[in-house]
Amino acid sequence: MKIVVLDGYTLNPGDLDWSDLNALGEVTIYDRTPAELIVERARGAEIVLTNKTVLGEVQIAMLPDLKYIGVLATGYNVVDINAAKEKGIIVTNIPTYGTRSVAQMVFALILEFCQHVQKHSDAVVSGDWSSSIDFCFWNYPLIELADKTIGIIGFGRIGQQVADIAQAFGMQVIGYDQYKSDQTSRKNFRWAEFDELLASADFISLHCPLFPETKDFINKTTIAKMKKTAFLINTSRGPLIQEEDLANALNTGIIAGAGLDVLSVEPPKDHNPLIGAKNCFVLPHISWATKEARARLMEIAVDNIEHYIKGTSVNIVNK
Repeated sequence: MKIVVLDGYTLNPGDLDWSDLNALGEVTIYDRTPAELIVERARGAEIVLTNKTVLGEVQIAMLPDLKYIGVLATGYNVVDINAAKEKGIIVTNIPTYGTRSVAQMVFALILEFCQHVQKHSDAVVSGDWSSSIDFCFWNYPLIELADKTIGIIGFGRIGQQVADIAQAFGMQVIGYDQYKSDQTSRKNFRWAEFDELLASADFISLHCPLFPETKDFINKTTIAKMKKTAFLINTSRGPLIQEEDLANALNTGIIAGAGLDVLSVEPPKDHNPLIGAKNCFVLPHISWATKEARARLMEIAVDNIEHYIKGTSVNIVNK
C-alpha cells in the first residue's frame, strides 16, 4: 500500500518517530509540497496525509488511486470533502490531540498580561532593579486571577479544559455555547447569553469553530460591549475576529489587551493591523505544537489508518 505524506515537517521536524507509519506500507514523506507538485507526488497513492497542503476538487479528480485522505489536524478545510465523498474517498481528521496544550497556551497568554514576566525580566537585565532605591519595583500593573471572571465562548473539550484551569486559579467561569452540556457539578460556573458574557468577563477566550455565522463575530460592535479592562484570547480560528476592528479597539483603549495564536491569514501579511497593535501578543499558531500533543496526533493518525485498513474507519468527516 502506497502512503504519501505531503507536508510532514510541521508535525515532525525531527523530534518524533515515523516508524509506526512506515510499518503500514510503502511510505514517502515530504517535508513540504508546493501546489504544483501535489498531483505528481500523490500519484499512485491509496493514502495521502496532509496538514495544510490543499487537496481541492482539481487535485482529487487527478488522483484515481486515492482512497483515503488523513488530515493531520482537527480542522479539515484544506480538503474538498464533498469532492472526496463523490469519489468514494474517506477523509479523517484528528479531533482531540491538542486539548491540554491549547488550554495551557490560553493561560500562558493570560498570565503574561497579569505578571508581564518578560517585560520585568528585561527591566532587570537593563539595570532598572539594580538602580532602584527600593528593594523591589514593577513597571506594569500586576493582576491576581482569583475572583476574576473568564468568559469562555465555545464550551467543548478545550473550553472545558480552560474552565478547569481557571477554577484552579479561583476564577469565576461564564460559558456560552449553543449546546449547553450538563455542568451542574462544576463550581463557580454559570451559563450566560452572548452579550451578557461580553459585558461581564475580565478575560474572554474563544474556542468555537469557524462557520459563516461565526466569521468576524468579534467586531467593533461586540468589542464595544466588553469591559474597558477586558483581555481577549484567541487560540481557536483567526477569522473569528475582524482584525481591523480589534486593532482599532486596542490602539484606542476600548479593551485592555489581546493574546492571539491565530490570524485570518497565516503566515500573516506585512500589513496585518494586529502586529504591533497596543498590548497585543501575536504568536505563530503554536498552541497545538507541544511535543506531547504532536506525539498524540501522530499516534491517532496511525490508528485512523489502521482502522481504515480493517474496514472500520473512525474520525470520518465526510460521511
